[in-house]
Amino acid sequence: MLLETHRLVLRRFRAEDAAPLAAYRSDPSVARYQSWTPPVSLDTAARIVRALAEGSLEEPGWFQYAIELKADRCLVGDIGVRLHENRMQAEIGFTLAGDRQGLGYAAEAAGAVLDDLFERRELHRVSAECDARNTRSARLLRRLGFVQEGLFRQATWIKGEWTDDLVFGLLSSDRQPSCG
Repeated sequence: MLLETHRLVLRRFRAEDAAPLAAYRSDPSVARYQSWTPPVSLDTAARIVRALAEGSLEEPGWFQYAIELKADRCLVGDIGVRLHENRMQAEIGFTLAGDRQGLGYAAEAAGAVLDDLFERRELHRVSAECDARNTRSARLLRRLGFVQEGLFRQATWIKGEWTDDLVFGLLSSDRQPSCG
């Protein structure tokens, strides 16, 4: 376990996470605004899980937390942190299984990660981007205290179309610790 909230454990990925990861990443509604195309095979998920399990939380680059429900020890999503080379700022992104959305799990997990980044690791800034059509993610980022800093028009070519990207930022001086 790396982080814990009232309902969640944020931990490293492990081999048994391949099947649930394949399931939620194969859901077209979950993949809609993400970089991958469903379905995600069990073999592909196993490779992803092996790579994620080897990530370093303390080194620059991406680290992906597995989001597990305490109640049933079920993997329900993941949240990634890309630590900048200067170790003073990071980017976050999150994915949650479709049947677990709208229950506050993403906000709870992201709040715990932000608390860790700002309080324990003393980062100055955290940023996030999302497809401008992904109103639920944009709304969640705003609820977490992020400020929309920009709109990159037709900035990403993904899944055969140009998409607009919303850019968000949160400074340590603006952060209110979560109650998770």
